[in-house]
Amino acid sequence: MARSLDGLVLSPVADQAPGQVGTRTRFTYHQQDGTIWAEYAGGDVVRGHLVGTREEDVLDFRYVQLKQDGTTSSGHCRSTVTELPDGRVRLDERWEWESQEGSGTSVVEEVTH
Repeated sequence: MARSLDGLVLSPVADQAPGQVGTRTRFTYHQQDGTIWAEYAGGDVVRGHLVGTREEDVLDFRYVQLKQDGTTSSGHCRSTVTELPDGRVRLDERWEWESQEGSGTSVVEEVTH
């Protein structure tokens, strides 16, 4: 199993559709036993939160966010946690909106300071 996500900061490696999470978005993850949660913001997202579970290297969570234009949206995501050769954490994500139409994939990687 890849290492704990607790205290890690991650960011998408590419921009999604306009008005969504992108390379300027930063996720700060927390993990306690099998529970995970994160706060995120940046780019078009003013504030976002996710909460869910981790079983081995699979995350299953729901997310909700407030965008710059004042709209809110929510969805569901399943991510696979892997460790990159340089030791950073990577999440390969499959997500779908629950508050609107749309689904897709994304890659989020640990940001080094």
